[in-house]
Amino acid sequence: IVSTTNPTIRVLSLGAGVQSTTLALLAIEGRISKPDAAIFADTKWEPRQVYAHLDRLEASLNQAGIPLYRVSAGDLRADALDPNHRYCSIPYFVRNPDGSNGMGRRQCTSEYKLKPIKVKVRQLLGYPHPTPVPRGIWAEQWIGFSADEVGRVRDTLDVQYARPRHPLIELGIDRKACQRWLTARGWLVAKSACIGCPFHRKRQWRQLRYQHPDDCALAVALDAATRSRGARGRTPDGEAFPHRSRLPPDQGP
Repeated sequence: IVSTTNPTIRVLSLGAGVQSTTLALLAIEGRISKPDAAIFADTKWEPRQVYAHLDRLEASLNQAGIPLYRVSAGDLRADALDPNHRYCSIPYFVRNPDGSNGMGRRQCTSEYKLKPIKVKVRQLLGYPHPTPVPRGIWAEQWIGFSADEVGRVRDTLDVQYARPRHPLIELGIDRKACQRWLTARGWLVAKSACIGCPFHRKRQWRQLRYQHPDDCALAVALDAATRSRGARGRTPDGEAFPHRSRLPPDQGP
């Protein structure tokens, strides 16, 4: 007999940023119940400090008996540069042929973050694709939205075998409280995002430019290649830029 009210497993979607790290450490310290697993979806293009942080966090999770699974749908940057790879839209800032501005669709999060986590959840439930997941078998999936991000909450995950839960919101913990709590424990957590993510703020681009020139060079190369292939990756339908100034990453403000 399967339960329709209690989850089969509990998993933490671990982005390795401020909020999901807080959730992981709260579980490690026993302040909240422990999930059965944590899952990190790797785009293969995170900053080096994120991977170093993830290694440290994995050691703490292992000591607490919480396995960390690193999953991936491939190398986002390499795939974006490959003209033979199926194009996945990145939300670039676009300068259209008529001089107007636009923005690309955001498919990268779905393809390189959400989908590989769903694949792993099915495996952990014991029903990998294409085996149907029986009704009543489902995972409670912890998502690290904090109390100041209530507007981002969705009631479903678009699949019947996983249901979202937002422990930080339940506890009334916002992002600034997470940062204070982490700092007090000696955890300095960098923002978890791809090196060339268009959602970087000016401060992040400047840090990349002046503190991590090798990574900045990779972002510049992708920027130039994307523009030569067109905003949609195939035809010259406009110029695409990861920087909102619509300048190359090493030239933006």
